[in-house]
Amino acid sequence: MPQVVLINPQIPPNTGNIARTCAATDTELHLVGPLGFEISDRYLKRAGLDYWPYVKLHQHDSVDTFQTYSQQRGGRCLGFSVNGNCNYANFQFQANDWLLFGSETTGLPPTVISTCAASLYIPMAQPGVRSLNLSVSVAIGLFEARRQLDYLN
Repeated sequence: MPQVVLINPQIPPNTGNIARTCAATDTELHLVGPLGFEISDRYLKRAGLDYWPYVKLHQHDSVDTFQTYSQQRGGRCLGFSVNGNCNYANFQFQANDWLLFGSETTGLPPTVISTCAASLYIPMAQPGVRSLNLSVSVAIGLFEARRQLDYLN
């Protein structure tokens, strides 16, 4: 099953909402530091509501430690970015993919994107809109991967 990876998330409610999505879909959530908040942050807990016991949460101190971990487990790292090369809806997801998302303020660092098997984007009709909310982007990417892999039944 695809896994969600947040690289340096900064906004607790976004991470809480993503944790809730991961709990509902039984998807592993990986938080890669440094984080812009404490994991015990009340806003993080509030956004995740009472679903935290259902979140398969993994924390990694840095991108390097995450990359070592993901290489040991196998699978492709797919970077989601407004500057991605492939429309996410036209991409063929695999069961062991890692869906990587960057921080709300800076996105995925170029050094991380360069290590990904593919960089994906979510198309937006209005060119004046810079990006979607992180929790919305994660839900879009995760549910498309799950749809393709027949995990919605």
